[in-house]
This record gives sequence, structure tokens and C-alpha cells, in this order.
Amino acid sequence: MSARLAGPGGRGKYDLGQNSDMNVTPFVDVMLVLLIVFMVTAPLATTTIRLDLPPVVPGAPQARAPTYVSIADNGQIFVSLSPTEMRVTTLDAMGADLARIAGPGARIFVRADHHVKYGRFVAVLDRLRTDGFGNVGLISEET
Repeated sequence: MSARLAGPGGRGKYDLGQNSDMNVTPFVDVMLVLLIVFMVTAPLATTTIRLDLPPVVPGAPQARAPTYVSIADNGQIFVSLSPTEMRVTTLDAMGADLARIAGPGARIFVRADHHVKYGRFVAVLDRLRTDGFGNVGLISEET
């Protein structure tokens, strides 16, 4: 006469057996914390660029021909006198030439050869800004 009191295979009243389900509560907690962190930091990571877009007026004629400042691959600066005529200028004389041609507050379009050094391009943009030409447009052309 023997009795089995404990050991494998014994199914008692309070035996729950093995639980093989994964506990996903910590995973969900971590994901919710990350979601909140990204929702808070995402607006801080965006940058804005101020654009002055012209109003849409159908059929409005342009008052004058656009004024171009062109930079050649050797660093020479050209200013457009008319739609067909360009004049060589220097960085120091560029502001005076543009003031005679376009006047204050005029939109100036800048275009440069793709071999122009970045420092030369930025120097031209900086000189335009210091000479009072803040309305500058950059031209990109396909080659």
C-alpha cells in the first residue's frame, strides 16, 4: 500500500499546468512610451523655409523684363541690361549696376554654372543682401 503525494503527473485540485503564452504587457508599455516621445519630439525636428509666393493673377502682364545675375564657371559676374544684353561687373560694382537697372526692391534672379565654387556663389548672394536686394530668386536649369 503506497500513496503518491507529489511529483510529475499529479493533477491536483489547484494545479494550473504550464502557461506558454508570451507576456506582452511590458512590450506594449515600452511602445506607448516611445510613441509619446516621438509625438513630442517630431514637431521640434522640422524646419521651415519662408517662401514669398506671388499672388495668382490671371493675365497680369510683367511690368519689366527680369533682371539676371549670372556667375560663369571662372567666377566672372554678369548683370543683364536687357533680355538680350549682358554686362561684366565685379562684386563691388554689382550693387550700383543693379540699382541703375532694376531699382530698389526689384526681384533679382541668380543663376550660376555648375562649376562655380560655393564660396563665390554665397559671396554674390551676401553682397546682394547687403546692397538692399532682398528679393532674390535662384534659377535651376537642366543641362
